[in-house]
Amino acid sequence: QPRLVESGGGLVQPGGSLRLSCAASGFSLEHYAIGWFRQAPGKEREGVSCINYNGGSINYADSVKGRFTISRDSAANTVYLQMNSLKPEDTAVYYCARSRTTVAYTTLSGYNDWGPGTQVTVSS
Repeated sequence: QPRLVESGGGLVQPGGSLRLSCAASGFSLEHYAIGWFRQAPGKEREGVSCINYNGGSINYADSVKGRFTISRDSAANTVYLQMNSLKPEDTAVYYCARSRTTVAYTTLSGYNDWGPGTQVTVSS
């Protein structure tokens, strides 16, 4: 049974940093792409970043380019999202999801296994 669990969320001041982790179990990340998504109150879930099975293809939403970095650790079977220069508009529940294939799709429909999410709040 594939399972994803996010961690690392919390309350941070504007300009601060957080590192989110997406720990996978029940399958190997070496065979799947992983995406990070977020959903703010009253808004639709949106893509933040995604990384393919070997890290050779990475995408970022325009709103986070230059501030967020996605990476993967095959030995730990974990994908990370380093978030720097955080803004209040980054406040949301962040989810990681497993792609249907090795491809890092930029749309939600490309993913079929989701974690429960972790709350990120950026506020002074």
